[in-house]
Amino acid sequence: MIQENQEIKEKAILVGCQLPFMEDERFQYLMEELGSLAHTANAEVVMVVVQKRDRIDNATYIGKGKVAELQALEEEFEPSLFIFNDELSPSQVRNLGRELNAKIIDRTQLILDIFARRAQSREGKLQVELAQLEYLLPRLGGQGAQLSRLGGGIGTRGPGETKLETDRRHINRRIDELKRQLEQVRKHRERYRDRRKKNNVFQISLVGYTNAGKSTIFNRLTDEETLEENLLFATLDPTTRKLRLPSGFQALLTDTVGFIQHLPTTLVAAFRSTLEEVKEADLLIHVVDSSHPDYDQHERTVRSLLEKLEASTIPEIVVYNKKDASPANFVRLSTQNSLHISALKAEDLDLLLQTIQQFVTAEMKPYDVQLSSSQGKTMNQLKLETIVKEVVYDEEKDQYRCKGFAPEWHPLFTHQER
Repeated sequence: MIQENQEIKEKAILVGCQLPFMEDERFQYLMEELGSLAHTANAEVVMVVVQKRDRIDNATYIGKGKVAELQALEEEFEPSLFIFNDELSPSQVRNLGRELNAKIIDRTQLILDIFARRAQSREGKLQVELAQLEYLLPRLGGQGAQLSRLGGGIGTRGPGETKLETDRRHINRRIDELKRQLEQVRKHRERYRDRRKKNNVFQISLVGYTNAGKSTIFNRLTDEETLEENLLFATLDPTTRKLRLPSGFQALLTDTVGFIQHLPTTLVAAFRSTLEEVKEADLLIHVVDSSHPDYDQHERTVRSLLEKLEASTIPEIVVYNKKDASPANFVRLSTQNSLHISALKAEDLDLLLQTIQQFVTAEMKPYDVQLSSSQGKTMNQLKLETIVKEVVYDEEKDQYRCKGFAPEWHPLFTHQER
């Protein structure tokens, strides 16, 4: 019975305010993205209300006339929630709550709700709960009455169901406990990353805007089966698997959580240990949905977040994905180290693997070694740990001459130095 109730779509009215600095097209894309977020949260959008203003109304976000319009629409459509396309202040939520009967949630709360739905691992659930509580704490006075009156649903999942009378000290204690547990997780991840570094493994991270196709590329390259859905934030928990390049060289590939415009700061902070996976990479594969009308802004958003994560100096290959659906007038924002592919085509994935291998090779040192025919195990190791370019067998000497490229740390070079 509970399962059935969870599948019932909530009727939602979207509300946006366009300020002078925002172009019409950009504003439209943001409102469409809000609709996609609502769909991901299992809401049915029955109406979209927008207003052009010189500045946000401090009291109610939109003007009094628009609030009256929302009241009329509420009578007509009987929505269960209004979703605003910006983060509302506690006072704005309180004031709107006095005028409207449905739940009032903002873009941040909607994203947090989606993350609460999607989190699978213990770490992911801890991160989302921390972000939700830190968002909720200053807003208890504005939402308590609403939550007591309306119960569960979008925007009230998990700790969002906390009532006004809940002791703030209890919430603060829970926040402290979550931070303590996440610090333990962070240290565990750090030890894991240190171990990978000691093993001198080449690390690659997939980054990009949400729903750009990172998980599809990850699955095709690693023969893995992570979740692929045409929904925002289908992947929350990072997954790392071995990636074999055409030469046989093995690297590690990590699929990461997608970025989005106006990603809540509480989420960025809560997902710190997850996002640190990106900082430790030797190479970033930046995936961009070339079929999206706002793809250039998506690419800029990811770059901005990479700068905040102090990961903007890591070398990257920009992969413009969904080539089969991109418009004829598509132009790459990045012209260097970029590819235009479809993750569904084997030949395009082969091209991506070859490009990755070229990058890895450029970061290595050349070697030229002789191996006896009895050193088959060493030969296999070379294929896994280096880029083997040429193997020639000398019958007279019963030896193999191997040429290729290896990381500077490889034992091949330490032995030569001795």
